[in-house]
Amino acid sequence: MSDILLSVNDLKTYFPISKGMFRNSDEVIKAVDGVSFQLRKGETLGLVGESGCGKSTTGRSIMRLIEPTGGTIEFERQNILDMSAARFRPLRKRMQIVFQDPYASLNPRMTVQGALEEALGVKDPQMSAKERRDQVKELLQMVGLNAQYATRFPHEFSGGQRQRIGIARALAVEPSLIVADEPVSALDVSIQAQIVNLLQDLQQRLGLSYLFISHDLGVVRHISDRIAVMYLGRIVEIASKKDLFARPLHPYTVALMSAVPKANPFRKKERIVLSGDVPSPANVPVGCAFHTRCSYATDVCRTVRPVATLASPQHYVACHLYGTEGMKYIENRTN
Repeated sequence: MSDILLSVNDLKTYFPISKGMFRNSDEVIKAVDGVSFQLRKGETLGLVGESGCGKSTTGRSIMRLIEPTGGTIEFERQNILDMSAARFRPLRKRMQIVFQDPYASLNPRMTVQGALEEALGVKDPQMSAKERRDQVKELLQMVGLNAQYATRFPHEFSGGQRQRIGIARALAVEPSLIVADEPVSALDVSIQAQIVNLLQDLQQRLGLSYLFISHDLGVVRHISDRIAVMYLGRIVEIASKKDLFARPLHPYTVALMSAVPKANPFRKKERIVLSGDVPSPANVPVGCAFHTRCSYATDVCRTVRPVATLASPQHYVACHLYGTEGMKYIENRTN
């Protein structure tokens, strides 16, 4: 277990619903509801799911940009939720985030030089001005930008260039974990490929670990080692990318995979269209959260919340079908 960098156990992040200035409510929005997973050193874990399922909230809760309601987060064998803000500050440098909108994450009044030097000052306040300038040049070259761009402001760059600056800022403090929150969803397809390839190159050079959050299964398949599928604040399936794409088990994952376009237009593929809408996280269904849209739901699905089951080596699925009814479901899908 020495290669485990991040261990998340039963993470919960709830937001209270306010009914007015003087009226309190016991109702909460369960944005993240009992998420558990581990991330190894040098590994990329993809986190996928529909919009609003809690992916970004999970990433920000791990960073403590949003304070979780419950659970444990162990980073480098230390439970960061038990730490005060002052005690957590030195460890925060070891975990960084790359945001979805690169322009909104950069100060429009600061040059690239100023933004990167600010991050370098956090890493080492004793660093001289010359050392900071030299490291800014090195960081820009590392992410594929000309060092002469250091004097420019964010509005003078394209979206892809701004995202490279965001990555350089994250690297400035020499982290071991980067939470990439939809880092390419706002970019053109050709630029997406460049940023994903850059992230992979940096991972090989620096030994980084990524929690890669995205709704694009194609991008996640390209960059990830393992993939976790999230639905309504819960992880329903987690496996290696090879196993997940070859043999998805949870009915929700199967429906997601059926929406991925095939490169071969002559290969027929059945598209699974889910009925109904995603329930509100303020009113999560009892039992399995997916039972209201699942054609295989039984009485136990409507009453008992499923726990993650080891269906095959390193392949976990939270579904009652993989109890006594599991093999029957697999056989029906195969036939």
